[in-house]
Amino acid sequence: MPVQHQIASIAAWKDEQHVLDNRNQYRQKFDAVIDILAPVITLTRPEASFYLWAKTPTDDTLFSKGILADQNLTLLPGSYLSREVDGINPGSGYVRMALVAEVDECVEAATRIRRYIESL
Repeated sequence: MPVQHQIASIAAWKDEQHVLDNRNQYRQKFDAVIDILAPVITLTRPEASFYLWAKTPTDDTLFSKGILADQNLTLLPGSYLSREVDGINPGSGYVRMALVAEVDECVEAATRIRRYIESL
């Protein structure tokens, strides 16, 4: 391996601050969103992910279509992410939320989700 690549590699592997910063940002997002949604929907905080899975009060596809129509918010139905085996789809009845936007946008989305659930 060329020396220049080795030097760049050493510098890249020594920088862990961006990892710590990202973990902190995701912790803030999960804390904020879970605080808003936990009173109205069942959630599980992941150990390592930027996805949040929530149990839907209705069919996951209908829930996702309804929240898109009512709140202009896109959620992915869990049943789209797994396949049915022996008559069971493990993603059915859940939606997946990607908390990749900035904290304030995640809070806005969580507020819309809560508003929609409370309107059902």
